[in-house]
Amino acid sequence: MSSVLFDVPGPRAIVRNRLIGAVTVLVVLAVLGWVVWRLYATGQFSAEKWNIFTFSAVWVRFGEGLLATLAAFAAAGVGSIVLGFVLGIGRLSEHAWVREPVRWIIEVLRAVPVLILMMLLYYGLPVIGVKMPPYWAVVIALIVYNGSVLAEVLRAGIESLPRGQQEAGYAIGLRKTGVMYFILIPQAVRAMMPVIIAQLVVALKDTALGFIITYQELLYVINQIGNQAPYGSPLIPAAIVGGSMYVAVCLLLSYIAYRLQRRAKRSPKAGPAVPDPRQHGGETNTSLIVLQGDGSEAQR
Repeated sequence: MSSVLFDVPGPRAIVRNRLIGAVTVLVVLAVLGWVVWRLYATGQFSAEKWNIFTFSAVWVRFGEGLLATLAAFAAAGVGSIVLGFVLGIGRLSEHAWVREPVRWIIEVLRAVPVLILMMLLYYGLPVIGVKMPPYWAVVIALIVYNGSVLAEVLRAGIESLPRGQQEAGYAIGLRKTGVMYFILIPQAVRAMMPVIIAQLVVALKDTALGFIITYQELLYVINQIGNQAPYGSPLIPAAIVGGSMYVAVCLLLSYIAYRLQRRAKRSPKAGPAVPDPRQHGGETNTSLIVLQGDGSEAQR
């Protein structure tokens, strides 16, 4: 027995796959156990390391760092989506004088690392007399990079749609703008939603690069609290607490994306299920022809 993409494993292959899976799980558990043991052996779980977290001021500082991270992410996320749509639509333009410059802009912006963009904005602009706050250096760098990536995501999503979708729009009298807005973009966004959310998660984690240019986001707070020598320099405990906040925010973003996908599938804009034109009241055309034939024979 075989499938289109692969042969269905037989009894020996099933046993082998299960054995490999069990060994993999045991190896992962062993590595995690070794890491926990090393943390315990080096005193990372001692009361001295965690005593600093009994002060409310520390949690207030973590809250401020988390809010700074979310503030940069919110602005960068919205800006990235807007820039991605603008560049993506320009990339699909029928005019070469628009399409080619936009293509080169996307390629250049995607090629420059985010950290270099941040450092150019924060440390490079003062050379020409322009001083930019760390917040805007982080936000603009994230918008530029992630917007260029989302532009390619949108272009790929639109080009993956069947050609008939676009031709049907033109057939009913829509112009290029109407076809893009009413037909292509909604379907492309729905299809590429997981990729878009994944890129937004990347933007959220890249806000930590603002630490290099002194933007006081969550990683900056982790480093600040973790280097408190009077409390035993609890860098690992601070990283565990701050990392848990990053994980919680990413899981929340993934859940929001999941709910949006479910809502999009139930949206009335998707339209009701199209009935089979060959069906008439639960009967096919063939059965109707047979019944009509029987009726005509009875009349004869």
